[in-house]
Amino acid sequence: MQEQYKVGPETARMLALGHPWIIADSYTRRWPDGKTGELIELVDDNGHFLAMALLDPIDRIVARVLSRKRMRLDREWLGKRLRAAIQLRTDHADLSDSNAYRLVNGEGDGLPGLTVDRYGDYLMVQLYCSGWRPHLKLITLGLQELLSPKGIYEKDRPQKTRELEASSDNKIYGRLLCGTAASQPLQVQENGLNFLVNLELGLNTGLFIDQRQNRRDLMGRARGKRVLNLFAYTAAFSVAAAASGASLVTSVDASASYLEWGKANFGANRLNPRRYEFVVGDCFDVLQDMQRQGKSYDIIIMDPPSFSTTAKSRFTTRGGTSDLVAAALPLLADGGLLITSSNHQKVDVADYLKELRRGSLQAKCELRITGLFGQPPDFPYPVTFAEGRYLKYVISVKNQE
Repeated sequence: MQEQYKVGPETARMLALGHPWIIADSYTRRWPDGKTGELIELVDDNGHFLAMALLDPIDRIVARVLSRKRMRLDREWLGKRLRAAIQLRTDHADLSDSNAYRLVNGEGDGLPGLTVDRYGDYLMVQLYCSGWRPHLKLITLGLQELLSPKGIYEKDRPQKTRELEASSDNKIYGRLLCGTAASQPLQVQENGLNFLVNLELGLNTGLFIDQRQNRRDLMGRARGKRVLNLFAYTAAFSVAAAASGASLVTSVDASASYLEWGKANFGANRLNPRRYEFVVGDCFDVLQDMQRQGKSYDIIIMDPPSFSTTAKSRFTTRGGTSDLVAAALPLLADGGLLITSSNHQKVDVADYLKELRRGSLQAKCELRITGLFGQPPDFPYPVTFAEGRYLKYVISVKNQE
């Protein structure tokens, strides 16, 4: 008989509400010793079956629910989940002019802690749960069988990624699991535009694919407009604006290497980077300088990381967003668009809108929200899993005096 893992009343209630995570508590500390990656049976105080879960005993999330029915984690079960994930993209995501997108989105595809992204002819696996590590070969074989990619990479997710972010650019976090190696950089397509990604170096690939639909929206707004892109990273939003006929595109980032990558993205789309502005510096300092120079923009985009540190300042979404909005609004023309975005999972929509409110009041400007968006259909999340709705993308109009 399979050993049972008892959960407390609060966890049982959360499971009944459909939440897929079991958080460590006094009950889980009394669990039998189990191996990372073991498939376990969860029961309530009365021994009634609740769910099957993947064990990760040393993590704060000690187990993740795979099924509300008894099952085996084998080729047949995993293949069924992967096929369902692929079918969801076929049915609900417009990917006709994009070959960079998410194929498996963890909890949203019934595979909590596991993501798979497509980059052209290659796949990128990321394990956010160590419980998947013993099953990585099974995952790889399943993806090969269904999709026949040229190669499959894994990009490591180390602990304390926030602290590592600034120093990770030239470190190898990606490794080839099977197939032939991809060129580095690798050119992929999004919304008909070309972008360069790296499947080996750095914590990220150079393209945040969860913003695909939002970049497409920008492409419909940018023609003839003066666009300022803050925290530009590799300038994907800037490329989208320039390719759509923006009259001026200014990209600002603290990292010179990221902006060089951004210039390469411009070149990949036959856009001469010399015709556009790239400014290396702390965004707050740059905004102050621009205000002194009397510069003005029709669209200002800010998509900062949840946390970043430069020599002069530290930015966090909670608290920092309002200051950033206040600093940017004097440069926005009346009737112009302020586009703000955050991927901070622990800041919900209501709290994020409060940040925008504080920023607008600080700048003595009125903002009217005309659009509130999230991640695209290839990033689904269960209605029972609020944490899955992490991306906030707000379009606001500055009121004309």
